[in-house]
Amino acid sequence: MASQDWFDKDFYQVLGVSKDASDAEIKKVYRKLARKYHPDQNPGDTAAEAKFKEISEANAVLSDPEQRKEYDAIRAMGSGARFTAPGAGGQGGFDDVFGGMFGGQGGGQRYTFQQGGGAEYDDLLSGLFGSGRFGTASGGYRGFGGPSKGRDVTASTTLDFITATKGDQITLQTAEGRPITVRIPAGVADGQKIRLRGKGHPSPDGGEAGDLILTVNVRKHPVFERDGLNLRVTVPVTFAEAALGATIQVPTLGGEPVKLKVAPGTPSGRVLRVKGRGVETKKGTGDLLAVVQIAVPSHLSKDAQAAVEALAAALPDENPRDDLLAKARD
Repeated sequence: MASQDWFDKDFYQVLGVSKDASDAEIKKVYRKLARKYHPDQNPGDTAAEAKFKEISEANAVLSDPEQRKEYDAIRAMGSGARFTAPGAGGQGGFDDVFGGMFGGQGGGQRYTFQQGGGAEYDDLLSGLFGSGRFGTASGGYRGFGGPSKGRDVTASTTLDFITATKGDQITLQTAEGRPITVRIPAGVADGQKIRLRGKGHPSPDGGEAGDLILTVNVRKHPVFERDGLNLRVTVPVTFAEAALGATIQVPTLGGEPVKLKVAPGTPSGRVLRVKGRGVETKKGTGDLLAVVQIAVPSHLSKDAQAAVEALAAALPDENPRDDLLAKARD
């Protein structure tokens, strides 16, 4: 449901995209920003946390076609519509008109609404202020008719990583002790908001109930982490496996391990991809990204130490940091 501060917040500017940006572009930019400002990546950084919440709110609106359309109409109305009090010579502002609606000033007056956008403003305002239509009241002034929509309710829940990734049905308790069954979609991200239609407060005059706005927090997994629709896992390999090549087992989320081939000469940090073993949603399925990490033994026997020394003597006399040092000097 629309919020009063939509008049002031430019969600396109928050994400750094144009107003005609595609859904795919918005999704890509949000993922990049979410990774950058995620609280797990910026522990104790209140500015980063605030930025994360800001981009999450912007994405929640712009990634929902219905909300984005409503938001665009509101922003357009804010720049192109004019409200004038009957009998007044001057032009009224949005605060004058909507103040009473949202608990501010201006309630009790009646206004003429002059629009330039056609019937879509009627549809927009009827959605903002209940299921009744925005029509002409007695005396020739524009007024609101029909039953009003109930108030929205906000809530939050914390899910384990697998539930958020796979999706599930959970039961929540409202502040009044009323149980609500919620279907969590597969692939819900940490900080994402889910709108549950009709799960909010009932209408005071027989209209439709408000919505429940549920913020989802996701616990970290000890092995896997989200990268959009992909899952990342760090896989240790021995020096011998990395140098000579090997076939290793890699865990999957909630399934049997898969076998991957490590090519001879594989360095630390190389990513091995398993197609289709990431997060599965209605919008697509990601991959499993196995990041190779060469494990160095902390203790060596005398024989093992002698073998390593012999290997070092047999290897070409070259410094792997030469290129790094050269680039730093440039």
